[in-house]
Amino acid sequence: MTLYVLGRTLTYIVLKKQGKIRCVSKLGCGSMYTPRNGFREREGALQNRPFLKWPGGKTRLLSHLLPLFPDTTLFCEPFLGSGAVFLNTQYKSYRLNDRNADLISLYRLLQEKQENFIDEVAGYFQPKYNDEKQFYLLREKFNKSRSLSMRARLFLYLNRHGFNGLCRYNQSGEFNVPFGRYDKPYFPEKELRFFYQKAQHAEFLCEDFETVLQNLKKQAVVYCDPPYVPASASANFTSYTQFGFSIKQQESLAALGRKLAMKGHTVVISNHDNAITQKLYEGAQLLQVSVPRLIGADPTKRKPINELIAVFGQ
Repeated sequence: MTLYVLGRTLTYIVLKKQGKIRCVSKLGCGSMYTPRNGFREREGALQNRPFLKWPGGKTRLLSHLLPLFPDTTLFCEPFLGSGAVFLNTQYKSYRLNDRNADLISLYRLLQEKQENFIDEVAGYFQPKYNDEKQFYLLREKFNKSRSLSMRARLFLYLNRHGFNGLCRYNQSGEFNVPFGRYDKPYFPEKELRFFYQKAQHAEFLCEDFETVLQNLKKQAVVYCDPPYVPASASANFTSYTQFGFSIKQQESLAALGRKLAMKGHTVVISNHDNAITQKLYEGAQLLQVSVPRLIGADPTKRKPINELIAVFGQ
C-alpha cells in the first residue's frame, strides 16, 4: 500500500485504493477551493471556531477533511469533542454524540438557553476568578456539584482557565486539570452565539459510538474522530472521559465503517498514521497528512505528526 504525504506546498490531495490514484481536490499553498458541501476556506485558516479549547481538535485538519464530505441532508459525529468539524459544515440536520456527559450537558444547555447561559457564564471571566486559589475552589465545586447547569457553566470556566485547555478526569471521575496561569483568559461570546445558531439543527447524544452508528437509518455522512491509537509507546493521552478506548473498540469502529458504507453511507475516520491504523483501515481510501502537535508542556518541542484519514463508501 502506498500513502501520499501532503505538505503545505503540495498541489493535490490524492487518495489511493487498489492501485489507483484519485484526485479529490486541487490546492495551492494558500489558495481557495470549494469543497462539495459548499464551505469555502483558505488553506490553514478556520472560519468558525469552537468556543472550547480542545486537545485533538480538528481545526488544523479541516482543509483535508471538508472536501471528503459529499452532499446529503444528515451529518453524524459519534466523537464530537469541540465540534470544529460540525461548525464548518452545512447540512440540514446533525446527530452529534460524545461520551463526555459534561460536554453534552453544556451543549444542550446552550442550545436551550442561549442568553441566560451566556450571561451567567460571563461572570466567571472576571479578573478575580483568574486566580489560582479561586480556580481550585471552583474546580472542587464542579466536582462536588450534581447540578447540570452549574457543572456546564463551570466546565467552560475550567476549560478556558485550565492548563492547555485539557479535559482530563481521574479514575474517580473528578476533573483534575491544573490552573493554566493565563494573563487574561478569552471569553468566547461570539463563538458561543454561533454555536447556538448551529445547534438549532442538531440533536446532542451521550451514548457509545456503536449505538449511535447502528441506529443510523437515514443516509448520512459520518465523521469519526475516536481517541487515537498511541503514536508511540509514550504518547497515550486519551483521558477526555472516564472511559478508555481499547484496540477492540478501534476494530469495531472500522468494521462499522465498512458495514455502513455497504448501506450507502460515507464514513470518514481520522487517527494517527502507523502500522496499526493502516491495518485497521485496509480496503478504505487512505490519505496521509502532517499536522502540528498541540499537546505538550513545551511548545518549542511540539513537532508535527502524521495522521491518517480513512474514507469508506466513496
